[in-house]
Amino acid sequence: MWLMNYITDNSITSPRAVKGEVSACEAGGAAVTSSDEHKGLDWCFPYGVVSVPPKGSRAVVLPLDDGETALGIMTRAADLAEGEVMLYSRGGATLVLKNDGRVLVNGSELHV
Repeated sequence: MWLMNYITDNSITSPRAVKGEVSACEAGGAAVTSSDEHKGLDWCFPYGVVSVPPKGSRAVVLPLDDGETALGIMTRAADLAEGEVMLYSRGGATLVLKNDGRVLVNGSELHV
């Protein structure tokens, strides 16, 4: 009985995702600093989307069986309805896909 309690109390817990700040993002991989520094990370984005997050962005790092990956950037909810999508840049450019089929570019409706 004491052995089972000892093993349970002293077992190694599996690693968990951490959040930190992007400290570098270059061709060799990203670096995110949390309580540790995570270097050489690849980003995990949806297919067809590629981004280079600016330094200082809050990111999530997930341990995998063969290393770590940066899942993406933490952001606050935008003024969007459920199901709508927005792409934005650091410079302020936005592209919003509205539920009713409209496309807004920098706030103005795109007429095709």
